Amino acid sequence: MKAVFLDAITLGNDVDLTPVEQVTGGLVKHDATSSEQVLARIRGFDTVLVNKVVLTREHFEHCPELKTIAVVATGLNNIDLDAARDHGIQVLNVTNYGRSTVAQHTMALMLALATRLLDYDRDVRAGRWADSDMFCLMDHPIMELEGRTLGIVGYGDLGQGVAERAKAFGMNILLGARPGQPVAETDGYPRLPLDELLPQADVLSLHCLLTEETRHLIGARELQMMKPDALLINTSRGGLVDETALAEALRNGVIGGAGFDVLTEEPPRSGNPLLAGNIPNLIVTPHSAWASREARQRIVEITARNLASVS
Repeated sequence: MKAVFLDAITLGNDVDLTPVEQVTGGLVKHDATSSEQVLARIRGFDTVLVNKVVLTREHFEHCPELKTIAVVATGLNNIDLDAARDHGIQVLNVTNYGRSTVAQHTMALMLALATRLLDYDRDVRAGRWADSDMFCLMDHPIMELEGRTLGIVGYGDLGQGVAERAKAFGMNILLGARPGQPVAETDGYPRLPLDELLPQADVLSLHCLLTEETRHLIGARELQMMKPDALLINTSRGGLVDETALAEALRNGVIGGAGFDVLTEEPPRSGNPLLAGNIPNLIVTPHSAWASREARQRIVEITARNLASVS
């Protein structure tokens, strides 16, 4: 096996690639690869590892020796899958590596918003506590999660991990049916059409893939259906939510808060409606929910097993 990794730095410099190196018999590594560099760097290799580098039909047509693409992530939107199939190239990806870290991050966003953690931290640092006549500050309303209803859209490995943790906080769990998905109870949790779920959810957490059917799954109409103090959490894909509609909904008090780890464009070089400075009770993190060292090392180990299965 002759293998090259086009964007190794995307897994960080603190992971051990030895499992992959052992399976491939060696690995040529590039920290990053521009679109102009891809063709020259994959020529002569039968195995290509990528995270976010885009591979197209043109690349496959010029590299007949290419047999395997190992994506060190779950999403395959950077690979022309039809072209790969036409050229007999097997495309592998990594699943079920980030349940603990993504669920942890989801709960962290939920808790920070419910307790108004960042607002109170800012108040303390601004001297408002020191200037207060009271022993405490109570300017921002705090939501108890116990007894509240969590709506989960996307009940795969990550959604299940969030449900487990939310249940430990005493939350009631409802599942939302994605477009075209049957309405059926799962693991004892009712699954409702989205229009029925939204008015009942105190917290809505998204864990589904981005497809044409789920793009802007949550828009202005859906936000209006939610409770005025409801929280919206998205640690899945930015395009699931109409970001302009969400920014306006938060400014106008249509919902109570939002926590996002993903945006439509990443990094947001062109700006983003959610990065404006006047949006209340919004937390945006830089697509870091997946990135614990433990999870990134699991990606390496799963990738090595994937490659071993085809070597």
